[in-house]
Amino acid sequence: MSAQPADDQLLHRTLGLARAGIGLASPNPHVGAVITDPQGNIVGEGTYTYAGVKHAEILALEAAGAKARGGTLYVSLEPHAHQGRTPPCTDALIKAGICRVVACMSDPNPKVSGKGFEQLRAAGIQVEVGYLEDEARRLNEAFARYIRHGVPLVTLKSAMSLDAKIAPPLVANQSKPATDFSGADFSGTWLTGEAARTHVHELRHQHDAILAGIGTILADNPLLTDRSGRARRRPLLRVVLDSHLRLPLNSRIVQSARDGDLLVFCTVREDAKLKQFTERGILVETVAPVPPHGRPNLDAILHRLGELEITSLMIEGGSTVNAAALAASIVDKVFLCYAPKILGSDAVPFASGSGLRDVQQALEVQRVRLHRFDEDFGVEGYLRDPYENRNC
Repeated sequence: MSAQPADDQLLHRTLGLARAGIGLASPNPHVGAVITDPQGNIVGEGTYTYAGVKHAEILALEAAGAKARGGTLYVSLEPHAHQGRTPPCTDALIKAGICRVVACMSDPNPKVSGKGFEQLRAAGIQVEVGYLEDEARRLNEAFARYIRHGVPLVTLKSAMSLDAKIAPPLVANQSKPATDFSGADFSGTWLTGEAARTHVHELRHQHDAILAGIGTILADNPLLTDRSGRARRRPLLRVVLDSHLRLPLNSRIVQSARDGDLLVFCTVREDAKLKQFTERGILVETVAPVPPHGRPNLDAILHRLGELEITSLMIEGGSTVNAAALAASIVDKVFLCYAPKILGSDAVPFASGSGLRDVQQALEVQRVRLHRFDEDFGVEGYLRDPYENRNC
């Protein structure tokens, strides 16, 4: 659906305001609002942040004051008509004398979707919905997945060569239990250039949590932190799959653990090691292993993260974790970054295992978007629609 030029410009502005809440709104949606007076002048704006409590519409109304009467509300998401952390926005809009509401999309929560628009129309307010809907849906796809199914949206991110290898054989052979990382230089494991690596931190900033396996920790000794420099309401939760608690205490991820931002899932509970971890403020939880390999149950982990109000999870694992995540059907979308290099047949593949025997069984990536990072390029796409109503 297309809007009039003035409406289109103002709706783009609301989406920009909504994006300003990335990292600050979860576990609630990203919402931006603009109010114009009857002459079309902007008189109020608002961006929702969880800590700020007040919704974007209320902030815009407060800024507009009496100038809102007879005006138009432009909003990226349907105003809510239910009592939550705040009173219904619809009541405030009606009381303020708003005459027209132009919204990008309805609320993805099936329990309340459409009720806000219904109340506004019942009060005689003109309501128009569906402008720039695709952009708005992308902005709140993690919230949609979480509110509909109680689990985070899962993005599988990986950097690889043109022949789909994530590391040379030498690095793979170094993936053994480590006891001392001091003085080690892991920069040689980078396949992609600086622009692509900078974008990784933008992706991390957009997520509530990041997950890697113990193999990646032992091979690369990563920090797995958000170094975008942008504000966050809560630290990026770093999740490690470590069946036997082999995570070295002198690893960078352990040494940098703060305020419960490191969560380790194991399958074997060893009290001595558990005590060492908990003394350092590291959260450790035991999950049932999945036969025959005995690795942590990814579906159970996903639901546990949902209980912790994690709405989005990015997997930055190695070959084994990538394969396990795809096999467990927990991946919603992929972001694969390719470097113009060829590593050869003996290098580590993107996903381990024998693969599928029939091309008809291949996972289909839809709604593909391409990104360019100097000489590197990224492929972004979906394995399923985050807004789809289905069982997990």
